[in-house]
Amino acid sequence: MKTSVLALKLRSLGPHGIDGDVIIVRWADDFVVGFEHREDAEQFWTELRDRLATFGLELHAEKTRLIEFGRHAAQNRAARGLGKPETFQFLGFTHICARARKSGRFKLKRITDSKRMRAKLLAIKREMWKRMHHPVPEQGRWLARVLSGHYNYYAVPDNIEALSAFRYRIIQHWLKSLRRRSQKHRMAWTRMDRLADQMAASTAHPASLA
Repeated sequence: MKTSVLALKLRSLGPHGIDGDVIIVRWADDFVVGFEHREDAEQFWTELRDRLATFGLELHAEKTRLIEFGRHAAQNRAARGLGKPETFQFLGFTHICARARKSGRFKLKRITDSKRMRAKLLAIKREMWKRMHHPVPEQGRWLARVLSGHYNYYAVPDNIEALSAFRYRIIQHWLKSLRRRSQKHRMAWTRMDRLADQMAASTAHPASLA
């Protein structure tokens, strides 16, 4: 979406255009707009589509949704006999309505978008096959950089399980690659564990995120 078109519409959200609070998060062509009242959200959605149409543009049908989300979403949906609030994907994370363990207060939970993670693992696997015959220490240093970059972005509270799963899958792909490289000498998990530990020594592990 052209940023100028979105900006024109967002600037029209003055005090006379809506009744409740509004929150806007934008990054490049991706954005999330939160409204206090559903009526305001529906009005904005309709007017934004019309505004875009005047420029020959349209919203991405698969990525644009109107959902009930926030601190009161679970309670309101339960009162209407509905299930848990829907989630949404934004900037590589799946955003979830959750509750803090001790206080029970609402919190925004973010975990790695599963589709993004599968795509990234596939890309790493393909690159790993290209590097199959590189020296093992060199492969380990490359994977350590890959993990560090992943941790730097995705190491947020509540995401430790996804981070651990990502690391495990990388080690699993690496093991298969090394076994494929040496058909006569089967790589054992015990040696793989040592290689993974060496790789981890140069990787910035995330702190406790539970």
